[in-house]
Amino acid sequence: MPDTFRLVRSGSLSDVAEYAYGAVVRPDAQLVFAAGACPLDESGTTVAVGDYAAQARQMMRNLETALADAGARLSDVVKTTVYVAATRQADLVATWEVVRDHFGDHDPPSTLLGVTVLGYDDQLVEIDALAAVNP
Repeated sequence: MPDTFRLVRSGSLSDVAEYAYGAVVRPDAQLVFAAGACPLDESGTTVAVGDYAAQARQMMRNLETALADAGARLSDVVKTTVYVAATRQADLVATWEVVRDHFGDHDPPSTLLGVTVLGYDDQLVEIDALAAVNP
């Protein structure tokens, strides 16, 4: 884990969540705010229409690229919010599994939301992230 932050776990809360319950960022860390990463290809077209997992994989690749352009990596992320245009919990779970797998052992606090609609045609998923890096 980077020395810019510390993930917080709680012995008083359920351990069923697949992420830390909080993160504490050092005051001298540089924060990187990543805009919502969408499942768009290089031409701006939504990929894998109707497939939550495939769109989530593209979304995560795009997040990794945006973070890299700002000097950060997935292991620097201290908080995410994942949006899924779905009414079925199974679709949220399918999306979350892709997100979790991309982060691997790094499990920053996250919020997973089912929403009505997202900004691009045929878009099913989106993620935004906050990272902390050494200045």
